[in-house]
Order: sequence, then structure tokens, then C-alpha cells
Amino acid sequence: MQWIGHRGARKEAPENTLGGFRYLRNLGLKAVEFDVRQLSDGTLIVIHDDSLLRTAGRAESVHQLSTDLLSETDHRVGWPDWPTPEPTPLLSEVMALLADFDHIEVELKAVMDDTAAMRLISALSRLLTPWKNQITLTSFDLKILQAAQQLAADFKRGLLIELPLPTSDIIDTAQRLGCTRVGMADRLTDHSVITGLREAGLACSVWTVNDPVRAQQLMTWGADGIITDVPAQMLR
Repeated sequence: MQWIGHRGARKEAPENTLGGFRYLRNLGLKAVEFDVRQLSDGTLIVIHDDSLLRTAGRAESVHQLSTDLLSETDHRVGWPDWPTPEPTPLLSEVMALLADFDHIEVELKAVMDDTAAMRLISALSRLLTPWKNQITLTSFDLKILQAAQQLAADFKRGLLIELPLPTSDIIDTAQRLGCTRVGMADRLTDHSVITGLREAGLACSVWTVNDPVRAQQLMTWGADGIITDVPAQMLR
């Protein structure tokens, strides 16, 4: 079982930032989940929302950003005592920092159409090939997973689930897309779900788990990864 830092360590450090990823590394963890979006110029960046408002206090959408504006952003909203600015990181910068991590779940945010999915996966596969053994490409967006199946078959893939579905349907979809892992929302996860996934040969990460008692229960049931906002608390 792995502790996996959610967006780095999003309740202990600014999320999806180089500072947050350094914080996670300093805890001694080498498993992480973070989010990737693609700018209109093709640049791959690490950010969860499609807007800068919540984390950087700016009104722009991600689609309005250009690469030269990334250094002007600062994702410290809600972190008045964080000592250093945290501009929007490039995926390449994040991977350079996390190059020796054992397990990296790269969540690919939904795109408009199949063409955008193909464009995203093409760029990702070129950039991430050196780390393909450590990375699992995950998404809720089936278009993206289908594109990854076609264009990045050497990468592990993970299906993300946030709506209630029969376990058999989840397994069927994951296997059809060539996934090796399912990321289950915590509220949808019970012993039978984890057992069913494991019997089908699928690993299971559960998100987002911030209660140590619940984490212990999931460990007992056989979860492969627990994605948490509070890794330091979990380690204690």
C-alpha cells in the first residue's frame, strides 16, 4: 500500500506547486498525484482548475494563459505565511523535481473533443517517456483514455470514478480501455468494490482520504494506494 500525496500535499502546502512537491519529498514520500492541462500553444502545465481564481486570485482562465505569463502567477491564495512565490509550474519542471519518485498518478483534465485528446496525449507521451515506468495516466474523460490507448500504449492508464456505478461496469470500462488501475472516490468505496477490482487484476487508489481511521480500514480491505491531502498527518 502506498501513501500518495494529493496535488502534492494540498492541505499542508500550496497545491500543484513546486514548493508543495518539495514539501512532499521532504516528508520522505515518493508517490504523488497531480493534475495536467494543456495551454492553447501546446504547453503542458500542472494545475487543477480551469481558472486561476481559487489558487492564484486571478480572473483568467487557463485557456487565456500563454507560457510567458506563467511566471507572473502565484498560487499562494490561502497560504499567507508560505515563504516563497509559487508560479504555475510547467510539467517538465515538476518531472525534473520528481524524477526519482516511485509512483506518479498524472490526472489529465477533461478536454472538448477527440482532437484535443489526441493533441494532449501526443505532447504528454513525448515529454514523459523517460518516466513511463513510474507514471500512470489517469482521467475521468474516456476520450483521453482512448487516445492514450492508441498513442501511448506503453504508459499505464487509470480510470477515475466519482459517480456510483456497478463494480462490473467499472471493471468492464477499465479493461476495455486497457487500464491497470481504478481511482475510486472514497465515498463510493467499500470492501466489495476493492475486492472486485483486485480479483479483476486492477489496482485501486482511493481519493481523497484524510481520516487515519478510514485509511486504516481501506488498508485492511486491500487498497493499493491512499491519496491524501495531509500526508504528514497520515505518516504520524
